[in-house]
Amino acid sequence: MTALHLRGPVIVDGDRVAAQAWVVGGRITFERPAEVDGSLDGWVLPGLVDVHCHIGLGAQGEVDRDTALGQARADRDAGVLLIRDAGSPADTRWMDDRDDLPRLIRAGRHLARPKRYLRHYARELADVAELPAAVAEEADRGDGWVKLVADWIDRDLGPDGDLRPLWPDDVLAEAVRVAHEHGARVTAHTFATEALDGLLDAGIDCLEHATGADPAQIDRIAAAGIPVTATLLQVAQFGAIADQAVKYPVYAARMRRMHGRRYAHVRNLYDAGVPLLLGTDAGGTIAHGRIADEAAELLAAGIADAEVVAAASWRTRGWLGMPGLVEGESADLVVYDADPRADARVLAAPRGVLLRGVRVA
Repeated sequence: MTALHLRGPVIVDGDRVAAQAWVVGGRITFERPAEVDGSLDGWVLPGLVDVHCHIGLGAQGEVDRDTALGQARADRDAGVLLIRDAGSPADTRWMDDRDDLPRLIRAGRHLARPKRYLRHYARELADVAELPAAVAEEADRGDGWVKLVADWIDRDLGPDGDLRPLWPDDVLAEAVRVAHEHGARVTAHTFATEALDGLLDAGIDCLEHATGADPAQIDRIAAAGIPVTATLLQVAQFGAIADQAVKYPVYAARMRRMHGRRYAHVRNLYDAGVPLLLGTDAGGTIAHGRIADEAAELLAAGIADAEVVAAASWRTRGWLGMPGLVEGESADLVVYDADPRADARVLAAPRGVLLRGVRVA
């Protein structure tokens, strides 16, 4: 059986760094094998995680298999070996049989209401009372996660159109309860301040974007230990979105405010003790393979390099219940020329990517 010598350092997590390791039979080991067939030098990191990504989704909705395959490969070649797919209309189960593609943890399909989200993305519920039953179905379809669209622009308000919650608080609470009953956690797309208290009261498990959180809500999020995926690449587009919303000046003004304070807002979340996650929101209007760009955005917000790398790798793997570089586990890892904890910009240039012990990039 072939063995590859990883001539480290090997970063296991924030507290443990091994001098070296080996890959034998596709698995990681810290015990020297009898024979070694090759070596790879550099700083070794557990495979990166994109915790807000959409495989099988394009700007117009579901994409074909070849396009989805290209999306997964772009993420993989950037070092992303674990993806929480935060909502997709596509059936990507066929990817589970491909050893050369990242591991997917699916959240089923977005749940929204008619005309209250992007067309062709979500499963749209005509009656808000349908939400708990739909959550149960998506929990069974996914891999332990459900994705709700908590707020979106209400165009029926005319020039006063603005972000508004999609679900009554009591229905939302019942939906989260049902998800938990089915063994799933719930995350929610939310831009608006108005939607957050209902989500927090319902016992939401994670928040995507959370751009509208006010100081009191930030304190609530931190006290509950709820992670936030900052998606700064997405929030960077808020200015352009506002420019296109000429019919809705109230909404446009809000989007510009959130765009202008995006770095300060993320820093406020971090300073309050909110766990930050790394997610590109790839799919739709954002290209895949941009995990290093999302990391750079967190650096621009003032988050320390070591914190960004932990969020991109072992810390989020643990939160998702997936192993990192543990004896006997799959050798899913990325190798860099320098210590990414000292300079997270090196995430943009992996020297080697190993998935299931095989070098794929």
